[in-house]
Amino acid sequence: MAETPLAFEIITFVVLALFFIVDLFVIGRRPHVPSTKECVQHIAFFVVMALIFGGCIWFFAGSKPAIEFYSGWLTEYSLSIDNLFVFVIIMSNFAVPKQIQKYVLSIGITIALIFRGIFILIGAALISRFTWVFFLFGAFLIYTAVKLVLGGDEDEEYHENGIIRNLRKIIKITDDYDGEKLRTTKNGVRYWTPMLIVFLTIGTTDVMFAFDSIPAIFGLTKDPFLVFTSNVFALLGLQQLYFLLGALLDKLVYLPAGLSVVLGFIGVKLIMEALHGNTLPFINGGEGVHWVPEVPTWLSLAVIVLAIGGASVASVIKMKSMESAEKA
Repeated sequence: MAETPLAFEIITFVVLALFFIVDLFVIGRRPHVPSTKECVQHIAFFVVMALIFGGCIWFFAGSKPAIEFYSGWLTEYSLSIDNLFVFVIIMSNFAVPKQIQKYVLSIGITIALIFRGIFILIGAALISRFTWVFFLFGAFLIYTAVKLVLGGDEDEEYHENGIIRNLRKIIKITDDYDGEKLRTTKNGVRYWTPMLIVFLTIGTTDVMFAFDSIPAIFGLTKDPFLVFTSNVFALLGLQQLYFLLGALLDKLVYLPAGLSVVLGFIGVKLIMEALHGNTLPFINGGEGVHWVPEVPTWLSLAVIVLAIGGASVASVIKMKSMESAEKA
């Protein structure tokens, strides 16, 4: 497998930085509720860019890393869609005005990118030194998959964590928003606005998202460049996706099931890779269990496409059948 040229990686980071700045801090700072047409155009642009980027990787480095990128991007994108459920609950719980929700999302997505970058660096360092960490990643993903299947009837209300509850007791926080401001003045007294709590809530939630997404992507590729770029492309356009799917998220009833299949498959794949590795002294005298088959890259992509695509199609079919039943 050829490595992506350094010049290509540098150009990629520059272009992605420009995309991110324009997406979040130029378009995202305009306080308005985007139309359906605007959302579709924005999302379509970044989807096409991701497909073209994967083609460039294919050209410069070969088919295997390109398929790894597509697999990682689809997985991270699917997890991001699932995470939008939580964003909807947070926005509703704190009664964030729709006009400033884009701005709140832009900050939340930036925080998510920072946390994912940190976790990617940590994950890459661990994997390069300790092959057994695959067992931990794999077990965690299987646990998460089972939790997704069994957690369908969980309470959909957001509950504040202890840090935020204690923070309310320490500092003065108003009940009303003052545009995008974190601080406001009332009767000559300075207060924090609820925006502070919203940012902290989204930030702590993003940490939990990173715990799910980073082990999943490392189960598909070990290249930090591909891990990072697949995460960035998954986060680009997420604001518009939030508004486009906001009213439909609760109708994508089978998405958690599709995600559980993907995460479970990647978890098993990681454990198989750990068993097959030849750097584990406690497995077959350090030679690994070589009869354990290696999962080909194309199979990972096929499972992801079929699981997520099948869950989406099944959700749409159920949604239409329920609408037909209501009209009857």
